[in-house]
Order: sequence, then structure tokens, then C-alpha cells
Amino acid sequence: MRKPHPPRDLGEAPLLPLAGPASEQAEGAQHRARLRERFHRGGPAALADYELLELVLFRAIPRRDVKPLAKALLARFGDFNHAISAPAVRLAEVQGVGAAVIQELKIVEAAAHRLAQARVLGRDVLSSWDALLAYCKTAMAHRETEQFRVLFLDRKNVLIADEAQAQGTVDHVPVYPREVVKRALELGASALILVHNHPSGDPEPSSADITMTQRVADAADALGIVLHDHIVVGKARHASFRAMGLL
Repeated sequence: MRKPHPPRDLGEAPLLPLAGPASEQAEGAQHRARLRERFHRGGPAALADYELLELVLFRAIPRRDVKPLAKALLARFGDFNHAISAPAVRLAEVQGVGAAVIQELKIVEAAAHRLAQARVLGRDVLSSWDALLAYCKTAMAHRETEQFRVLFLDRKNVLIADEAQAQGTVDHVPVYPREVVKRALELGASALILVHNHPSGDPEPSSADITMTQRVADAADALGIVLHDHIVVGKARHASFRAMGLL
């Protein structure tokens, strides 16, 4: 009686297998060992983007050659950051990407967000401005739709909460000043920093951004709450309402 074939892993499309002649298996294992050693000795700067992606993919696909997949991800999304931050539905469009790969990429993205957030949460954000900007860019620069966030500060300008208030489309997100101020009162916040992203990549504030910001500032001021800034995050740079003289 013939033995049944083992079920095929439908989570990943077929890549180049390491299983095969002993020489190929040995070369695959040596390649992975070399990459890990280079990372150990030189850190991420010692690796190209596709090689860093390979290290991540090793965990999701332990017995296949993942270099073609790493290069395919970069060809689709441009660089390591965009590949890690791409929505799951778009990642799944790439041949060879299944649930295990998506999970590993999203774990790396979540870790990056947590690390960036830890550098600002519970600290005086005005004296840690560069860290705050780095956190905002990490969390929002690669989003494909607009998101509006509010950073709530206490009387010493310590960040006490960071909350997404609204999600939008590729070029619009609804914001309600009354809800922003209401939430500030609930948290006992004394100051605010508004943050939203422009998926187009250009952080230049729109006329709608300027109008909305002024309405939030007026509503906050009426209750003794200070609006320190409104930061617009683009792909590679940001815009500050305070620096631009708009607040």
C-alpha cells in the first residue's frame, strides 16, 4: 500500500529548497551561518537590505533558500522599512509570502514601534524632541492611509498617552476637535501634540490641515490646554506647524 503524501504547506508558495543533494544543503546552511556571523560582527550596517530580510525570513522558512523572496519583497516595496511595514494584504500578493512570513515581518515591525515608543513614553517630550520625531516616523511614515494621533502631556510635558483618534483614506482623515479635547480632559492632560501622516510622502500641510489645527487649538485654549505642535509625517521628512509659524 502506497504511503499518502504529506500535506502540502499552503501557507508558502514554493521557493528554492535547501533539501536536495548534500552539497546544496551544506551550502545553504553555510550561507545562513555566514550571514549570521556578519551580523554578529558588524551589526545591521554590515548587511544589505535583502540580507537583513533574509535573516528575518530564516525563522519563517527554515529549510528553503529565501534570498529570491527577500529580493522580491524589496523589488515590490523598495527598501527594508517599507517591506516590514507593508500591509498584510499587500505582502500576501508577493509569490512565496504566506502566513508565517507575514507574522515574522509584523513581529519585527511591532518591535521597532515598541522600542521607539519606549524612548518617549513617560519622558519630557519637549527635551526629547528628536526621539519623539523618530517615534512618529517609525509609527506612521509607511502607512498607506492617513492616521490622526494625539500625544497627551501632563503639566511637566511628560507623555502620558499616545492614541490614534481616527483612520482615513489615502488623502483625508476626519478629526473632531471636541472629541480631542474631551479625551484630554478624561486623561487629565495639560498639553497636546497632534500628529498625522501624508501617504503621498509630501508633509506640506494642506489648507484643511491648517483649518482643523486652528479649531483644535481654539477648543483646547478655551479649557486651558496648550497645543504645542502639529507634526505632519511624510515618507522621508516631516513638517512642524510650530516651526512653520502656523501655531
